[in-house]
Amino acid sequence: MSEHRLAVQAEQEEIQAAVAPRPRLKEKFWEGRAAKGALVFLLVLALQIPIFFIDGVIGERRLRSHQATEEIASKWGREQKIIGPVLTVPYERRVEQEKDGKKIETQVIEYARFLAEELRIDAQVDGSLRHRGIFELPVYRLELALTGWFQRPDFSLLGIEPSRIFWDRASLGLLISDPRSITSQVELLWNEEKLEAQPLTRDLLDGGKGIEAPLKIAAEAERLSFSCRLSLQGSRGLFFAPMGRNTATTMQANWPDPSFQGDWLPVEHAVDAKGFHANWQVASLGSKMPRQWIGNNNPGKNNGVEMFGVNFLQPVDAYRMAERSVKYQLLFLALTFATLWLMEVLTDLRLHPFHYLLVGAGMCLFYLLELSLAEQMGFPLAYGLAALAVVGLLSSYCLAILKSAGRSIIIGGLIMLLYGYLYSLLVNQDYALLAGSVGLFLMLATVMFLTRRIDWFASPGGGGGKEVRAEAGV
Repeated sequence: MSEHRLAVQAEQEEIQAAVAPRPRLKEKFWEGRAAKGALVFLLVLALQIPIFFIDGVIGERRLRSHQATEEIASKWGREQKIIGPVLTVPYERRVEQEKDGKKIETQVIEYARFLAEELRIDAQVDGSLRHRGIFELPVYRLELALTGWFQRPDFSLLGIEPSRIFWDRASLGLLISDPRSITSQVELLWNEEKLEAQPLTRDLLDGGKGIEAPLKIAAEAERLSFSCRLSLQGSRGLFFAPMGRNTATTMQANWPDPSFQGDWLPVEHAVDAKGFHANWQVASLGSKMPRQWIGNNNPGKNNGVEMFGVNFLQPVDAYRMAERSVKYQLLFLALTFATLWLMEVLTDLRLHPFHYLLVGAGMCLFYLLELSLAEQMGFPLAYGLAALAVVGLLSSYCLAILKSAGRSIIIGGLIMLLYGYLYSLLVNQDYALLAGSVGLFLMLATVMFLTRRIDWFASPGGGGGKEVRAEAGV
C-alpha cells in the first residue's frame, strides 16, 4: 500500500513540475528593447566597413574599364572634334626694331584667317562596340562631307595694303582632333580644282592637328567654293564648330542612345531603336567666333571654340549604376534590421546579434553580385538575378531563425520590395527625389503605426506573449 502511495505521489509531483511556470532565464544585456535597438544601430554602422571595401572594388573596376577603353581609343580613334575649314592668306608687315640706337625697319610674314560665308556639314556615322576582354567602348566610322564657299577676303578691314598680300601662297586648313584615324585619302576641291591635302603645319586655333592644302586665289575670283570629303574613325563622341556665317549640319547614325551636347542643340531630331537623325542650324550672330583675324590674335586662346555634337552613350553604365545603388545601402540595412527588431518587440521573439550580422552580410553581398554579373550580361538582368539570389538566401535563413514561414515571407517580401524600389530610382533619375521622399514618408508612417501601442518601458517577455528563442545555426 505504501508503495502505491509513493507511486501516486511521484506521479503528482511530475504533473506539478510539468505545469509549473519555468524560472525565467537571466536576461542577456542585449535583450532589453532599448539596448537591442542601440545594438542594432551599432551593427548597421559596423556593416559600413564591408560596404567601404565594396565601394572600393567598384571604383577599381571602373578604373580598369577606363584603362581598357582608353587602350581601344588610342588604337581606333578618340573623340573627334572637327573645326574648319579656315582660309589662310599670308601678308607682309613692316616692323621697326631698335638696334645699336638706330631704328631698323624689317619685314615679317604674318597670316590673316577668314571663315566661310556658307558651310554645310553632312555626317554619316556607323557606330558599333569594340571590346577589350569584358570591357567595351562605343566607336564609329564617319563619312564626312564639308561644302560651302568663301567671299574674297577683304583686307581693307584689317588695315593691310593690297600690295603686301600673297594671294598665291594661301591655304585651306581643317582641324581634326585625332587625324591619325583618317582612313582614306582626303578629296579636296577648290573652285572645282582638286587639291592635295597634307598634315597641318601652321597654328590655326591655339595649336591643334589636322590637314591643309596650298592653293592660289585668282585676282578676279569673288566667290571661292570648296568641297572636302574624308573618312575617319572615332569613339565616344563627335563634335563640330560652326565655322561659317551660316552653318547647316546634318547627322545620321545607327546609334540608338545619343546624348546631344555642346553650345547648340539640334533644331530637330528623331531617335528610335535603329538610330537617330539630327539637324543643326547655327548663325554667326549667335556665336562669339570672329569672322576674320590676323597675326597672333588667336580667338581660340581666350574665348575657346564653341562646338556642338553628340556623345554616343552605352544604354546602361554598370559602374555608375552600381555606385548609385550603394548610396542606398544604409537605408536598406536600417529598414531590414528595423523589421527584424519590430518582430522581436511585437512577438517576444529573441534573435542573437549574430543573426542580424549574417542578414546584413547577405545584403552587402548584393552589391558585389550586381557588379560582377553586370560586367558579363548587362545591368538589368544582373540586377534581377542578384536581387533574386539575395532574397532567396535571406528568406530561407529567416525561415530557420524566425521559426515561421509567415515571418520569413514578410522579410523576403520587404527585401524584394526594397530592391524593386531601388531599381525604379536608378532608371528614373528625373523622379528619384520625389519617389525617394514619398517612399521614406510611407516607411516612417508604417513604423509609427506598428509601434503606436508598444510599452517601451516594459521588460521583454513581460507582456504575457509567448517567448520564442531562435538559436544560431538552426
